[in-house]
Parts: sequence; structure tokens; C-alpha cells
Amino acid sequence: MDKRHPSPETPVESMESNKGVEEEVEEVRSFVRVLPGAWQTAAYVIAIAMSLFHIWVNTFGVMPGIYRNAVHLGFVLILVFFLYPMSKKHPQRYLSLDVILSFLAAVVAIYILLFEEQLHLERASVPILRDYLFAALALILLIYGTYRAVGWFIPALSIFFVFYALFLGNIIPGTFHYRGVALTRLLYRMYLTDEGIFGLVCTVSSTYVILFILFGAFLLKSGAGDFIIKLAQAVAGHRVGGPAKIAVVASGFMGSVSGSAVANTVATGSFTIPLMKKVGYKSHFAGAVEAAASTGGQLMPPIMGAGAFIMAQWTGISYLKIIAVATIPAIMYFASVAFFVHVEALKQGIIPTPKDTLPRLGDVLKEGVHFTIPVIILVVLLVRGYTPTYAACIGIGSVIVVSWFKRDTRMGIRDVLDALYMGARNTISTAAILICVGIIIGVVAITGVAITFSGVVMDLSGGILFLAIILVMLASLVLGMGLPVTASYIMLAVLAGPALTTMGVSLLAAHMIIFWYSQDANVTPPVCLAAFSAAGVAGSKPMQTGFTSWKLAKGLYVIPFLFAYTPLLFEGPVTEVIITAVSALIGLFGFTVCWEGYLLRNMNIAERAITVLATVFLFWPDNLYKGLGFIILVVIYVFQRVSIKRQAQEMPAQ
Repeated sequence: MDKRHPSPETPVESMESNKGVEEEVEEVRSFVRVLPGAWQTAAYVIAIAMSLFHIWVNTFGVMPGIYRNAVHLGFVLILVFFLYPMSKKHPQRYLSLDVILSFLAAVVAIYILLFEEQLHLERASVPILRDYLFAALALILLIYGTYRAVGWFIPALSIFFVFYALFLGNIIPGTFHYRGVALTRLLYRMYLTDEGIFGLVCTVSSTYVILFILFGAFLLKSGAGDFIIKLAQAVAGHRVGGPAKIAVVASGFMGSVSGSAVANTVATGSFTIPLMKKVGYKSHFAGAVEAAASTGGQLMPPIMGAGAFIMAQWTGISYLKIIAVATIPAIMYFASVAFFVHVEALKQGIIPTPKDTLPRLGDVLKEGVHFTIPVIILVVLLVRGYTPTYAACIGIGSVIVVSWFKRDTRMGIRDVLDALYMGARNTISTAAILICVGIIIGVVAITGVAITFSGVVMDLSGGILFLAIILVMLASLVLGMGLPVTASYIMLAVLAGPALTTMGVSLLAAHMIIFWYSQDANVTPPVCLAAFSAAGVAGSKPMQTGFTSWKLAKGLYVIPFLFAYTPLLFEGPVTEVIITAVSALIGLFGFTVCWEGYLLRNMNIAERAITVLATVFLFWPDNLYKGLGFIILVVIYVFQRVSIKRQAQEMPAQ
């Protein structure tokens, strides 16, 4: 194992995996500036300070939420202006200007610490001109910083919502007409209260998100990445389509600790994609498998990306319950990707990898089973009722302790510092997204546009739940073309969530439906970050890889219907949950067979039509239909097997 020990002068390289593979583990890939000389050390120290502050404030530190969020904003924007250049062609230019912007970012954060209490206690929440000026400066810096970190779409959307609240709503006729709000009131709500940029999503970012990203950074820095890859090889490498199934299994394991689709794609894809190509898979298919499997990383407990934490905060449902009910659907999703892999391997006649060339499961567990201890500790603490933030902090400490179980994985001071840097760096773009989306959420709260949008969904669907879910799916496809996963989930939850609950869907099921559909942002052309990352590793065409990964991720669209119509989320008897899960798993296989037109051989039109019927029956809520669908699928399998055997017997005679 290559445990890299970079100096502070090369912190950007220090965040890479222990295999030495360059990887970008943020939610959004962006060009990162390599700072010259002492500025690199400064960014390195600031990032470490950011991580240490968040560990302290979420364990032993006592600080009002708006103060913590203000410091969080300051750290994020300072590092954004340091690391993301104004010009990608000339990244070293304008550094002096960026230093000024970083200073201003620190000032707008410190202003809250110095004057927020004075505003609400001494001035009875009556702002003065100075408050408005700093509020405007904070919004400008946030929007511009988010643009630097993640591109133009989210900042443009935030500006649109601000303009909608100020004057556009008064111009727009009809359903979405809004009379407008005063600029001073908008600035007050956005900056000087906990309803805007320091609101719910900023709280999630400054607590759950950064700590669990830190946990993943420490785990990977300790060498868990190599263990995950070898474990996947030992479990799935000798199966039909082995290398592709390694990608599926490895992405599931990696996703359980990182919660980032792009991170999974690059970290595991650098190993699995070349293996898939070597055994005969086409480049675009190999990349698509990794992208589709890695997308499931944000569905796999115990760490499900920022969206799961936001869901817990938003709905009041415990995070433990969310990850508990999410486990079976997540496994089903990975199985659906594996089904496509299996059928493709059969179609192409790809031979399984010889078992004697793969790592032995016993040897792998013997070498790296200690890496599972921090994850087990994390889950046990959650089960025992500790807060996710406390559990994450204890988990981080346990990683350091566990790393000392083996000489070649021991984390020294430099490794700990690098992991602290890596965690902060990996948080920047996600945090910028979340805080900037706070502008949109604040405007939605002021204008009441969410209620209006829900009414539109109700009208278009005619009150029919199935059509409403289809509309949410289509909205997720549109949003997925421009928004990353977390922002897509927030937008759908704000705008479409009330419509689903009004139609009788439970609060948990409604948010799980939205959460699942928001994941297609990673595999939805024309902007599909995980697929494009995989295409870069595979050397394939990005759009071809994107459309193929979109096909392989069809479980994202099918499984959420079960949340609404069945007790799959443990909203019914356990026996019904088991029956639903088993029948749906078989149904997902039938869906794959229908789509690919191949079971044991190519299927004719009649066989595909009958398989479609069987698949629908297997997903149907009524158990009688489930049994009928299973029987039909078995009959088709037996029929093909008999016909193949008959053809084999007739060939010698001919």
C-alpha cells in the first residue's frame, strides 16, 4: 500500500487515494488551483482548522447554531477563493484579488459573531444600514463563490429566485404571480436570521455533512480503499461478468463510507474499469457500470450523502430509522445493476475470471477486517441513540486507533493532518451548494411558491398518485440536467413533497421517493457527473457513457413506486416487507430481461411481451399477482432451457 506523506507545500496532491490515483471526491468536479509557496501552506492550515473547528463544535463546543453556521460559511468561502481560480486558463492570476475576497468572506462571518446578538437584543431586531450592507456583501460573495466552485447553474437559479421575490413575481401573471417583497426585508431574512443562508441546509452542512465526509476521508486515508477493492474481488470476481460485478460490490462498500457518487466512480473505477475492458466489455459499458453502481453509493447506509441528513432534519424522522428502512431498497438497486451486468456478460459470452487468480476471501478479511470496526462502531452508536454528529466524531477517532492494528496502515501525525485537509477540501463544493440553496429555500418560504407548485402537480395529475409520481420523476430528470444530487433533492422536497403527502403517501415514503429520483442527477445526460468521470477513466465518449449509465440505473425509477404502493419501507407487517422485497427483486430481473431482450438466449417478441406482463405482476401490490408473475417467469426460463437443450441435441444429427 502506498501511503503518501506530502508536505504542506503540496496539499492538493495529498488528498489523493492511498493507491496514488488522482481522484476528485467532491460532489461536483471543478478545476482546482495549485497555490504557490506559502499560500499553499496557508490553505492547508485553514482547511485543517476548519475540520478541527467542526469536530470541536459538534462534540464539546457550545455555540449558537447561527454562529456555528456563520463560521462554517466563512471557512467555506475562504477556501473557495483560495482553491478555485477566477480563470481556468490562467489560474495563478488574480491571486491578490482572491486574498481580498477571502478576507471579506471572513469579515461577513465575523460580523454575525459580533453583532447578531446586539441586533436582536439591544435593537429589537430592527436592522440598520450597516446590517443591510453586510447582508448584501454576504449574498454576493456566496453566489459568486458558489459559481467559482460548482459552475453557473445554482447561482443563476438563486439569482432568479431573488428576482422573483423582488419584482419578477409581480410581472408574471396567473398561478405564479407574487406581489413582491422589499429588498431590505429580503436581506434581513437571508443573512440576519436562521431562515436564509444560515438555515436548515447550512446546519446540515456544518454538522452531518462535514463530519461524515471527514469520517470517510480518515477511513480511506488509513488504507480502507485497498481493502474494499480486494474484498469485492474475493466476493464477486469469479462470477459471470466478474469484473463488472466487482465494480458493483466495491461501489456499494465504498458508498457506505463516502456517500459520494463521483468519489466512488473515480476511486473504484480506476481499478474496475480497466478490468472490465480487459475481459471484453466495451469502454462505454464499463464506464457506465461504474457510474451506475457508484450512484448507488448515496443510497447505501450508513452514510447516504447530504440528502439523508437533510431528510432527517426536515422530516423529524430519526437518521437511524432512515438508514434502517433504506437498506433493503439500496441492496435491490445494486442487484438491479448487477442483473444488467450479468445479462450483458451472457450476451457477449464473457468468461468468468479464474478463481485462483483472485484474492482469497479469508486472506482479505485477515488483512483488513479491522477496517470494518469504525463502521461497526458508527452503527452501534447510532443504534444506541447517540447523535449522528457524535457518532461520526467517535468514528473518526476509532479510525486512527484501528489503523495502528497493522504496521503498514498506521496513521501518523502527517496522515491525520492530511485526512483533516482532505475532509475539509472535499466538503467545499457540497457546502457551497447547500448554503447557496438556502437562498432558494428562503425565497420559497417568503413567497409560498411551494404551495403553488404542489397545487399545479395536483391539477396536472388529476389527483392520481401514479401520475403525480411520474411528474416528480420528470421534474427530477429536468433538474438533474443542471443540479447536483443534493440541490435536486432539496428543490423537489420543497416543491413536490407536499403534493405527495396530500395524496396519502407517508412523509417518509414521499421523501424517499424524492431522494431516490434526485440521484439521477449523476447519470442523466447532458450533465451527468459520475458518468462523465467514468468516461474519463474508461476513455469512452462521455454522452454514450452517460446514456448507457442512465439505462443501467433504471432501478432508480422503478423502486420508488414500491415506496408509495407497498410496505417496503417497513410501513407494514414484516412478512409483507419480505414478500415485497423478494418479488420486487425477481421483478427487477424480469425488467432487465425485458429491456435487454435476453434470458438464456435472444428473446422473440412474444417472449418479451409475456415477460413484461410477468414483471408488472411481480411489482403489483397484490400477492396473488406476484405469485402469477413468478410462475410466468419460471415457465419462460424452463421453455428457453428446453429449447436450447433440444437445439444442442439436434445439431450433431444435422
